[in-house]
Order: sequence, then C-alpha cells, then structure tokens
Amino acid sequence: MEIKTARFVTSVADPAAICDRGAGEVAVAGRSNVGKSSFINYLTGRKGLAKTSSTPGKTRLLNYFSVNDGEFYLVDLPGYGYAVKLSDDERRRWDALMGTYLTSSPQLKLVLVLMDIRREPSELDKRMISYLAAGIVPFCVVLTKADKLSRAAAVRQKKAVAAALKLGVDNLLITSSLEKTGKEDVCATMERYLNE
Repeated sequence: MEIKTARFVTSVADPAAICDRGAGEVAVAGRSNVGKSSFINYLTGRKGLAKTSSTPGKTRLLNYFSVNDGEFYLVDLPGYGYAVKLSDDERRRWDALMGTYLTSSPQLKLVLVLMDIRREPSELDKRMISYLAAGIVPFCVVLTKADKLSRAAAVRQKKAVAAALKLGVDNLLITSSLEKTGKEDVCATMERYLNE
C-alpha cells in the first residue's frame, strides 16, 4: 500500500457522532506523549498533518484523517495515560468516547498500539492490550523511536516487550520516524486488515 495523499477531515468529541464514513479505519492508540502525531506524520509523509505537542494529552478527541482521497481513514485516539489526570466527569466522557469507538465503530479494521521501544510496557499499555485481545478488534503493537537503540538492542527489546505483553514477536513492528524505517511493514499490515 502506498500513501499518496492525506488530509484532516474532522474531530469527534461525542460518541453519538461516531458513524460509518464509508471506508475502513485504522486507529492509532498509545500512551500520552508516545509520539502518535509524529508517527501519523511520518506514515503519511505530511509533516504538520497531525499536530505534535510536548504537552501530554494534547489529543482529547478522535481525529480523522482521510488517506488517498477516502480509500481509508487514520483515526488518532486520545492518549490513554492522560486520562488519569482528568476530573471524574471528563474521565467518564473520555471512557465513553474511547469505549464506544473501539467496540462499535462499524469500519474499524485495526488498532496500531504505539509504545516507546526504550520503555517497559506500562500497566496502562498492558490493560489496553488485554482489552483489545479480548476480541474487540485486531491490533498490532508498533514500537517507536528505534533510532534511540542499536539494531541488536532493538531486537532484544522487541522480544522483551513481546514477553511482557504475552504476545508473539510477529505481533510487534519496529519503527523510527527519525530514521524513516518500518513504514513499509506498517503499511503492509494495514493493507492486510483493510482488505479482509
């Protein structure tokens, strides 16, 4: 799969506004500040498409990006580490938005769960994986920032993360937006699920 064009379409704050947009969707999930926006920009080849921020929790909405003129959508999900800093009301709204999207979005085909390759999976990461592994929707773990490690260390860390998450190593991909590596593997995985 080649990503030729990508553009921002809309942000959704209300679970009732989640609807069938007529094409498959790939969601990008991960802890706050894991680099979801940088990953989306790297994947699409559009530097400022998803707004990056040094402030965790910048994304508090579902942000939809149309790829290849509506061939499919990338959906940037709110970072799940940020939820712990929300008020009870905000957390309920956040849970409702995320839960509704992951369980009932009619076109959701795959969730890419981003994790920093240098870090052990957090409890929140493990919770997200067990939630998705319960059969909610297919998922793949994408280990970002591989440029921070040597190749041998990255391979070792991939095995360690897979063991911590109780997943096979084939369920994890290694990427670096800085070194421009891993994009082909991610695109091939997305294509496989979008075509199923």
